[in-house]
Amino acid sequence: MEIPLSVKSNNVALDCLNSLISIGRLTFEQGVKLMHDPSLNSVTSLADMVKRARFNDYVFFNENLHVNSTNVCVLACRFCAFRKGPRHPDAYSLNVDQYLERIRPFSSRIDEVHTVGGLHPTWTVSEYCELFSNLKNEFPHIHIKALTAVEIKHLSKRSSLSISDTLSRLSEAGLNSLPGGGAEILVDSVRDRICMGKESSDEYLEIHGAAHSLGISTNCTMLFGTVESVDDRITHLLRLREQQDTSFGFQCFVPYPFLPDKSRLPEAQLASGQEVIRMISVSRLMLDNIPHIKAYRMNIGDKLASYAINCGADDVDGTVGHEEIMHEAGSKTSLTTSSEQMARMIVSSGATPIKRNSSYSVFEIVNLSEPNRTRILPVIVPEVS
Repeated sequence: MEIPLSVKSNNVALDCLNSLISIGRLTFEQGVKLMHDPSLNSVTSLADMVKRARFNDYVFFNENLHVNSTNVCVLACRFCAFRKGPRHPDAYSLNVDQYLERIRPFSSRIDEVHTVGGLHPTWTVSEYCELFSNLKNEFPHIHIKALTAVEIKHLSKRSSLSISDTLSRLSEAGLNSLPGGGAEILVDSVRDRICMGKESSDEYLEIHGAAHSLGISTNCTMLFGTVESVDDRITHLLRLREQQDTSFGFQCFVPYPFLPDKSRLPEAQLASGQEVIRMISVSRLMLDNIPHIKAYRMNIGDKLASYAINCGADDVDGTVGHEEIMHEAGSKTSLTTSSEQMARMIVSSGATPIKRNSSYSVFEIVNLSEPNRTRILPVIVPEVS
């Protein structure tokens, strides 16, 4: 693969390339330098090289649906616009029939349901086992990706079970994998400011490690653009990398910026579009042992996600169909995107769309029919006097 001129002519990028070739990974110091390098083009070009070395021009997506089980939560994280108190007029907690009713209209065209929600004050593991077992009974083909680390912690306490036993019961009921939400920034001084009361950094990693030990794959995430520093972001990436060295179960990393609308964190720094792209690129370069990097279009939008495809991202999530958490926070991304529209978005960025399953083990190249490009242009006929 030819090295882009922007990489050859940039000392930071060239040093990182040499480290990746000779050692296979970058140091904390190199990560910080990439975050500060004034040449964004050299950083994105290097990340694109690494992505293409793994996946050529393939970009992955799936056909999925988000169904949030409840917005009632015992915590009140400062960045969260989704959470409601039990007496709030918009509070809800889905029973089995309501849960399945949200899935049925999409069941013939999706293969994954993504379910996360608040920390319900009375629900135990039994309520989720009932949801999942009924979903599997009616739609056995659907992969259940559900419950963040803090939800697992909450359920284990409410149910008087260990983390491992909680995960085992959920797995027996039909849970297939965990999403990565709730990582925020894996630096406890930052967590104390933005999400006091959630799991600690160590607990997040331990819960995911416990899932991996049971054969449950997981994603991992980063919420950036709140009050963290560049050093905190690189520390976060290294902690994930170290966990992956041990438990090997992270399949995808999803970095996404804080969305300020309707939230309660006025001191947030907020990330620019360029900063979002840089974070995705640096993630690809630092996380040598996590296969996939997602440009999460529900958060950053389709336009930025399609740009990120050429900056290190190889996945853009899925069709989604319904989503509340990001949209409550201000996301304007369409929830009616079809599989064909997803594929056309990927093609428009010069990549090949690959429809995948949730475990990245089944793939299908999407071949799009050529649209009819015949157009009739208006003809201006001069008036004859």
